[in-house]
Amino acid sequence: MRAIVLKEFQELRRDRRTLALLVVMPLLLLVIFGYAANFTVDHLSVAVYGSEAQTVTKLIHDNAKLNDHLNVTVTDTHGTKADGARQLRDDLADVAIYAIPSGTSASAAAPSAKAHVYIDGSNLFAAQSAKTIFAQVQQQLAQQTGRAQAAERSALGEKQGAGSQSDASGTSAQASAQQASAAPLTLTVSTLFNPDLKTSWVMLPAIIGLILTFIGTIITSIGLVREREAGTLEQLAVMPLRASAVVLGKVSPYFLLACVDMVLITALGLLLFGVPFNGDPLIFIVGAAIFLFVVLGLGVLISSVSKTTGQAIQLAFMVLLPQILLSGMIFPLSAMAAGVRWIGYCLPLTWFTMISQGVMVRGADWDSLWFPLVVLAGMAVIIFGLAVVRLSRSISPVKQPHPEHAGTPSRRVTEVV
Repeated sequence: MRAIVLKEFQELRRDRRTLALLVVMPLLLLVIFGYAANFTVDHLSVAVYGSEAQTVTKLIHDNAKLNDHLNVTVTDTHGTKADGARQLRDDLADVAIYAIPSGTSASAAAPSAKAHVYIDGSNLFAAQSAKTIFAQVQQQLAQQTGRAQAAERSALGEKQGAGSQSDASGTSAQASAQQASAAPLTLTVSTLFNPDLKTSWVMLPAIIGLILTFIGTIITSIGLVREREAGTLEQLAVMPLRASAVVLGKVSPYFLLACVDMVLITALGLLLFGVPFNGDPLIFIVGAAIFLFVVLGLGVLISSVSKTTGQAIQLAFMVLLPQILLSGMIFPLSAMAAGVRWIGYCLPLTWFTMISQGVMVRGADWDSLWFPLVVLAGMAVIIFGLAVVRLSRSISPVKQPHPEHAGTPSRRVTEVV
């Protein structure tokens, strides 16, 4: 038994991939769940528009609690309600506020503003935090209004009780009461793009990317490694084909299969869960095609450094798990620690989720999604290029000896033996 135990330890020491899976993966999971597992978004970006934008911005800055959670990025007194909606559609802000005079201000000394608050419902956790914050603000404003109305009733009662006083004093007390009862701000909160904050509307675009990642990374790597184990992949080396053509021919079926899965999943999501598709389908198709080249390149790259199916599964799992946890599909990127968040920005699923959610839920156009598309295109060129070069070297034809140095057939057979 002691000999068997020592033998297993020696095999583990030689198998670096399994050793990394046993040692590195638990540490990675600890770091991820420690710094990234957070559903609470504490900081929200706010864009304020309208003629009373300065008033609303000042109220936010003067309130310590709001100033800790709301970061005003835009204050435009000439902006319109459409400008605020455009900020949310382009994912430039989590909340847009359109503030105008309420028309019921008692005096210039106590101005009153009416603010329409619009929340981006496509960012589920940020929207939930925003609704909680502004619900508390509405409650505070209601309490202030109630206290002011009580003071007004008290002032009117004193006026009626002092019947012998002059009419000028009564008029002054009434004006003071009206001034006290004027609310400084009236809020109306609305949620755009996902009014009911349905989880399926936010998760489905990310699940499409996850399925494409699964097919491109795991299925492709396992399929190519199985051919290597069977010896059929090396047989292609003696065929009159370029290595790049062999690689493209091998990954093309997986590309077509992933495209079919993408269409089926998207159609079922639209029909079963009522997920909207508000944007241009061409943007979604282009983004999905580029993303597929990235994940297929990851699959080919894994297969080029794996000799067995078990090794391919281990590497694919180590590549797939961070994309699930750090792409923003489960935990919001804005709630992660800065160091972990930058790891998420290096993952292709993060950028495809931005594209799919932007097109399907918010109806974003090319102007707001060009940057994620460019990042995915750069990843596709680098990863797929490295994968093709690496696999091409592993299946490149072996140079045959020159006929003059080959010798007779019997001599060659003797040398081989």
